[in-house]
Amino acid sequence: MGVREAAAVRLDEKKSKFYAHLYEIDSVEDVSVIRDIHEKLYKKAAHHCYAVVCGTYADSRADGEVGSPGRVLAEILERNNLSNHVLIVSRLFGGIKLGPAGVARAFREAGNGAVTEYLERRKAL
Repeated sequence: MGVREAAAVRLDEKKSKFYAHLYEIDSVEDVSVIRDIHEKLYKKAAHHCYAVVCGTYADSRADGEVGSPGRVLAEILERNNLSNHVLIVSRLFGGIKLGPAGVARAFREAGNGAVTEYLERRKAL
């Protein structure tokens, strides 16, 4: 199995919790393994949104969430030139609707947090 967690952060936004994880992967098949991990890890999560870049393959999924969070996460991977990575954010709904813009902003902040942590760790090595 080629899944390695590279970074993880938690963001709280109006009682919702956003758990962002960045993984290094070896193949596209690793995405389903990561989805399974998150579905077990965050059983109460309303959504598991992600973006993946592996070689020339790129994809993103919003998992029914508003605000196009999959696309937001894909932009983070692209902006940071992260190939062979999956950025996934699991949202536990806190009872307060954020609206599409608020959801996109929260996913962006959580995703950026995980990528920033990863890049800072790499610099330290």
